[in-house]
Amino acid sequence: MFERFTKDARDVVQGAVGHAEGARAQTVDPEHLLLALLDREGSRASFALGALGVGGRREAVRQALTEARRRAGLSRAEADALAGLGIDVSEIVARVEEAHGVGALSGDRKDRRRWSGHRSFSKDAKKVLEQALRVAVDRHERWIGDEHVLLALTVRPGVPAEVLADHG
Repeated sequence: MFERFTKDARDVVQGAVGHAEGARAQTVDPEHLLLALLDREGSRASFALGALGVGGRREAVRQALTEARRRAGLSRAEADALAGLGIDVSEIVARVEEAHGVGALSGDRKDRRRWSGHRSFSKDAKKVLEQALRVAVDRHERWIGDEHVLLALTVRPGVPAEVLADHG
């Protein structure tokens, strides 16, 4: 499938792997794809993000993604649903972090040993890339660009779509 990706889309995928490695995450998640899109300059997705006002709020978007990762990747809608059942996610996060340290629920490796294994893509990240293919096919385009990855992130429910909606 990657042979249909443009250079910009390939750079986003490689950037997402880099973000996952930097966070010591075991898998590449949709949040890493969004972080890699935010890093891009001069591409179709970066122009779209800039036109929507996200360009000036990059740091706020990064912070929102970090907070969601601290909640074990739960979106605000999922946390609200759990609150409806009487489960206070912020209280659980606070207690776990009190016992195990900040970011204990993020799934990132906090030990300093180097993990040299190949970072695979999570099920959700694979679905984003598949959705990017569907977006390109629906638009009768023969390539998959970073703009298709951005559109795929916005139509799939989850933290990246929620964070983008919150920031314009």
